[in-house]
Amino acid sequence: ACGGYLSQLDALHRTGIYTSLGYERLKRKNDDIHAIYVASLENWNQTFYTLLLHYLGAPNNSRAFETLASRVPYAVVLRYGRSLRSLEALLLGASGLLGSHCDDEYTLGLKSEFSYLSHKHGITPMSPSEWKTNRIYPHNHPVLRMAQAAAFLSQRNFVMDSILECRTPKDVTALFDVSASEYWLNHFLPAKISADTVKRIGSSKANILGINVVAQLQYAYGSYMNNDRLRDRAITLLEKMPAEINSRIDRWRANGVMPTNAFETQALLQLGNEYCAHERCSECPIGRRIVENVRKAK
Repeated sequence: ACGGYLSQLDALHRTGIYTSLGYERLKRKNDDIHAIYVASLENWNQTFYTLLLHYLGAPNNSRAFETLASRVPYAVVLRYGRSLRSLEALLLGASGLLGSHCDDEYTLGLKSEFSYLSHKHGITPMSPSEWKTNRIYPHNHPVLRMAQAAAFLSQRNFVMDSILECRTPKDVTALFDVSASEYWLNHFLPAKISADTVKRIGSSKANILGINVVAQLQYAYGSYMNNDRLRDRAITLLEKMPAEINSRIDRWRANGVMPTNAFETQALLQLGNEYCAHERCSECPIGRRIVENVRKAK
């Protein structure tokens, strides 16, 4: 409802509103990450791993991916970090989805390996019903995302160091420039042949991970360590990342609000989610301005 008003504000006042809301968003996400950190027994690598899986898939599978991160903890991932096949077996097997598709020689090998690893590490598979797989874009299917996660995790140990060093969108793109293993070149799903397509994480997903994982972890870890340099790095990265493209931001654009970077879209998400959605107009930085203008007009 306030989109028209916000779009007509001069750049200075609009920037002031974005700054206030952007910091609110960072604080809220910092609280969310701290909760994951506590649930991860105060392990930052497990915290990153959980966030990576949370945001790698489609939003309606984020909770299922968090469950998967607890079933196959990062400590186990580290033990098999140089074996891509073992990581695929662990993630796909623990998800419960490996048994939901037909088999070929490759998937039978994954099942055999998971049988051994699950017994060794006490891993109980999830129920396939925990995943949303209907009407989902093939590139975003949880099985393919797990294969990409396995490829990413097989290339790096203690990836938090790489996360904290990211300074630019180019750094983020390079960090997540990963493709699923050769088997997935002509598969979107197990044992189902498709046309050859490299199953790369992709720039759009890399941007999502940069905004919601890299920058947020930098800010959260900077807050934990009381390190202003890291917090400033997170904010600068968000200001350099491209503006998000999703249905909620599209509604702002339809009302004339044109964010120019990810810090501004994060501010708009905070405005929509925390104020507009709950009709907290009297507490909203824009709502208060409108009310004040009405009073002055009287």
